[in-house]
Amino acid sequence: MTKNILSRLNYYSRFLFSLMQIAAIRGYDLLISLLSRLTEHGRTIAKFLRTSRDHYTVLIVPQKKSMVRKISASSNVLRLMAVVGVIAAICFLYIFYEFLTAKKEIYELYELRKLSVAQQEQIHNMASKIGYFEQKLESLKEYEKKIRSMADMDGVKKGERESYRGVGGPIPDQERSTGSGSETAAIGQMNKSLDQLIYEASQQEKNFQEIIAFLEKRRSILARTPSIWPVEGWVTSGFGVRKSPFSFRKEFHSAIDIAARSGKEVVAPADGIVSEVERRSDMGNMVTLDHGNGITTSYAHLLKSQVHKGKNVRRGEVIGFIGSTGRSTGPHLHYSVHLNGVPVNPRKYLP
Repeated sequence: MTKNILSRLNYYSRFLFSLMQIAAIRGYDLLISLLSRLTEHGRTIAKFLRTSRDHYTVLIVPQKKSMVRKISASSNVLRLMAVVGVIAAICFLYIFYEFLTAKKEIYELYELRKLSVAQQEQIHNMASKIGYFEQKLESLKEYEKKIRSMADMDGVKKGERESYRGVGGPIPDQERSTGSGSETAAIGQMNKSLDQLIYEASQQEKNFQEIIAFLEKRRSILARTPSIWPVEGWVTSGFGVRKSPFSFRKEFHSAIDIAARSGKEVVAPADGIVSEVERRSDMGNMVTLDHGNGITTSYAHLLKSQVHKGKNVRRGEVIGFIGSTGRSTGPHLHYSVHLNGVPVNPRKYLP
């Protein structure tokens, strides 16, 4: 507290001393100018003073009883006093005007210094924020690498730099106090840093968009891959060679039979499009879904279908009901999966 008061007193004393110096210098310049003018017009002034030699007397009469005072002066003296008084008044007014002007200029200089200090603080804060932004950008890049690794994507594109060696951070105290040159250099450096950070941020945005597109595609693939049971029940016949329940001969069974009560809902095990809705003599009422990527699933012996050809279905959506239509020994679902037209074991796609 005491140190702050002493610094303020020191500042104001130097401020007043500077004002007095400026006023004295300008007053001296004005006096020299007036004296030079008086020297130039000395004859005119002398003639003016010699035009009259009259004397004037001023009587000072007090109210109380005391002596009357008398002041006498010649007209030349009065005129000289008038000239000197006018000159003195002009000098005083000029010095006072210069004093006010100097005070205003010094006040403006003081305000500019305050503004400069505030701007230095703003530059310092901006540099700190740039440094923080660089750190966050680096952490985002590390996060991107982890996501790419988890998603089995390449960590860094060919030709892309591994990391950004940015510039920024707070301005050192010795640089902040060296003047406008260092401030200009710091601002220029921060502008370069900001330009580079904007470029890096745009590149980072593109990278995340690529990751999002990849994950969306992966999610779409997962959504279209059969992964749930189409109906709850028990498997009465598996995939592969079996004895036919009708001819009792060995045959290749390209699906699994899931027994359940008649009328129970059959749902789509994945997203897809209804490619076929038909009735066959051997398979009865049958629905076929196309899931993309060469995967199709079929549902036979249905009591009835709930969908039509061309309909988009979602995983878990009802597509029909358990029945025993066609060549069947009882209510069950004949569930088959084909990959590029080749039957595969549906068990591979079931939890």
